[in-house]
Amino acid sequence: MSIRAERWRSSPVARAVTIVGKSHQANAAREEEALATRSGRGLPTYLGLLLGVLAVSFAAILIRKADAPAIVIAAYRMGIAALVIAPTTVAFTRRRPKLRLQDVLLSLVAAAFLALHFGAWIASLEHTSVASSVVLVTASPLMVAIASRVLLKERLERRVLAGFALGLAGSLVIAVGDLACGGGDDLLGDGLALLGAVAVTGYLLIGRKVRPRMPLMPYISVVYAGSAILLLAATGVGGLSLTGYSGETYLFLVLVALVPQVVGHSLLNWTLARVSATLVSVAVMAEPVVSTVLALLLLKEVPPVTSFVGGAVILTGIYLALRRAPGLSFAARERPPLTPA
Repeated sequence: MSIRAERWRSSPVARAVTIVGKSHQANAAREEEALATRSGRGLPTYLGLLLGVLAVSFAAILIRKADAPAIVIAAYRMGIAALVIAPTTVAFTRRRPKLRLQDVLLSLVAAAFLALHFGAWIASLEHTSVASSVVLVTASPLMVAIASRVLLKERLERRVLAGFALGLAGSLVIAVGDLACGGGDDLLGDGLALLGAVAVTGYLLIGRKVRPRMPLMPYISVVYAGSAILLLAATGVGGLSLTGYSGETYLFLVLVALVPQVVGHSLLNWTLARVSATLVSVAVMAEPVVSTVLALLLLKEVPPVTSFVGGAVILTGIYLALRRAPGLSFAARERPPLTPA
């Protein structure tokens, strides 16, 4: 080997080139391994996504079947869900994760928003159709996009503004149709569903801020338990009883907690670690469609035509906004839990 070649090999530039080359090889190997892993678990992932959407779509049907006040149903839903995940949370906390006091306090604020979300949305099902209620409450992605621009100063693309405009137009179509068909009572239900969407927007925005620093299990444990306590307090203030219902009602109260909350949202959050948040969000857009079909088959409820028209317009707006909505591309471990409708 020549002296010039030896000098080149020992030079800082040559060492840098070698390091970069090895880095590229390592990255390529990791990408190939990740691709092979993803392709190997593709079917279970998409099956989990399908079952998750189906499970959350049963929420409105099970709530309708439970013959109890809305706040009581919400309290049972969150209380049972908090108890179910408690063992997993206890096992996780044995690792002594470092939690910031500020994040815990913000999680309690998120719990208040979640309690308001469930109280308002479940109450809306007492006044308006399943189709109108579920479509309106799932308009929260549009509200999150707008609130992110106003509160978090995130860049807002034109397609998001167009999606928000479509969402407003669709909501107006549903409101006018429900007012014509059912009068003020249906309109009250629509307003409660929109209040539920606004409340869950606050929950999601806080989750976006806290989740990058706080692991999933401690976060949802604080949120679920805090929400349950607030809802139980609301039943006490309202003079509502948690007992004295039929066995059938208690069965549906348990199913409301287990099927859409524990099973449905656990599956959806599980798939978030395996596919993009955009794909999961678009898949969840099928919830109003599936819920409407289930209401037609199981409750014999036929919504007005305006619910279909307005719902289609809102879903189009959500899809348009989610195609490149801000904040949907951050790492899976930093994603907040999905909208718990």
